[in-house]
Amino acid sequence: MPKKTLKRLMPDPGTIKNNKYLGLLGSRLHDNNLWYLNRHSAAGAFAVGLFCTWMPIPFQMVLAALLAMTFRVNLPLSAVLVWLSNPLTMPPMFYFAYRLGSFLLDRPHHYKHFELSLSGLSSAMSSAAPPFLLGCLVMAIVCSATGFMVIHGLWRWTVSRRWKRRRRIP
Repeated sequence: MPKKTLKRLMPDPGTIKNNKYLGLLGSRLHDNNLWYLNRHSAAGAFAVGLFCTWMPIPFQMVLAALLAMTFRVNLPLSAVLVWLSNPLTMPPMFYFAYRLGSFLLDRPHHYKHFELSLSGLSSAMSSAAPPFLLGCLVMAIVCSATGFMVIHGLWRWTVSRRWKRRRRIP
C-alpha cells in the first residue's frame, strides 16, 4: 500500500493526542515516532500488529498500542492490523494454531468422548490449552517476523524503483 494512502487513512495525531481518555499515557503519546511513517516504523508496526493478531486475549488493540509505544513504531498502523483477527477469521486462525500446537507437541488433535457439561468442558480445555497456546505463539512469531521482512523489503524495492525511474527521466 503506498505511503500516501496509508497517511490518508491514519487518524490525525493532534486529535488523538488531545483525547481526554488517552491523557493517562501522558507525554509518551506525543512521541513523533509513533505517528511518523517510514520504512522502519511501518515494518515494526506490521510486526507488532501481526504478533498481537495471534494473541488469544481480549483488547488486542490495547496490547498493540502499548507494544507500539514501547518499540516506538507507528501506533495507528499497528492497532489497525490487529483487526485481521475478527469474528470471522478467528475460528479458522485459532483452529490452525491448535492443530499446529498439537503437531508440535505430538498430541492427538481430536476428542473421542466430549460431554457437554462443566466438567467435560474443563477437561477438554485443560488438555487443549497447551497446544493451542503454543500454536498461537509460534504463529505470532512467524507472522511477525515475516511481516517485518516483507514490508521492509517492499518499501526498499519501491524506493529503489522510484530512484531508477528518476534517473531515466531527463
